[in-house]
Amino acid sequence: MKIYYHLSRENFTNSYLVVNDSPDVMEALIVDPSTITTELISQIEDGGYKLTGVLVTHNHKNHVSALNTLRKIYTPTVYAADYELSGAWSTVLGGEGVISVAGLSISYFALPGHSSDSMVYRIENVFFTGDSLFAGTIGSTSSKYAERTLRNNINTKILSQNDNCVIMPGHGSPTTVGAEKLYNIDLSAK
Repeated sequence: MKIYYHLSRENFTNSYLVVNDSPDVMEALIVDPSTITTELISQIEDGGYKLTGVLVTHNHKNHVSALNTLRKIYTPTVYAADYELSGAWSTVLGGEGVISVAGLSISYFALPGHSSDSMVYRIENVFFTGDSLFAGTIGSTSSKYAERTLRNNINTKILSQNDNCVIMPGHGSPTTVGAEKLYNIDLSAK
C-alpha cells in the first residue's frame, strides 16, 4: 500500500490517493476528494490503477467538492455515512465494520461530534480522520455535549491504539497516536 497526499490550495483540504500496487490488484481509492488535479489523474493513469472506491469522512463541501467531477471520469463506489451522497454508486455506512476496497481491508467507525456523519477509516496502521482529529487539536463542534462526545470517542477508539499508528487528518499535517496523547491540547483539557 502507498498513500499519496494531495492538498487543495483553494480550501486547504487534504485528499489522499491510496493505491494497492500488488501486481495482481493494481487498484486505488481516494479519501475525501476535495480537488481533482492533473497530478492526481496522472498518478492513477500512469500507475495503471483502477479507481474502485472513494471514502468520505463527512459530507462538508470542501471534502467532497470534486466528487461529481471524479464520477464523470471514473466509476468508483462511494462509501459515506450521509444519505445525501447515496445512490446507485454509493454505499451508506453506519456504526462500525469492515469493507474491502482496492483489495485492502478497511475498518470504519462512526465518530460523531464534528458532524453527525463523521466517519474514520483505518487501513493497516493509518487512520483517516477527516475533521474529527488534527495534529494538536480536535474538530469544531456545535455544543459542549458534541465536544464531550467527540473527545470521549477519540480517546476510546483512536488513542487506545498503538502509539505508532499514523493519523491523516482532513486539514494540516499528519501526526501519530503517540504524539496526540502527549501534545493534543483539546484532549488534555477537562
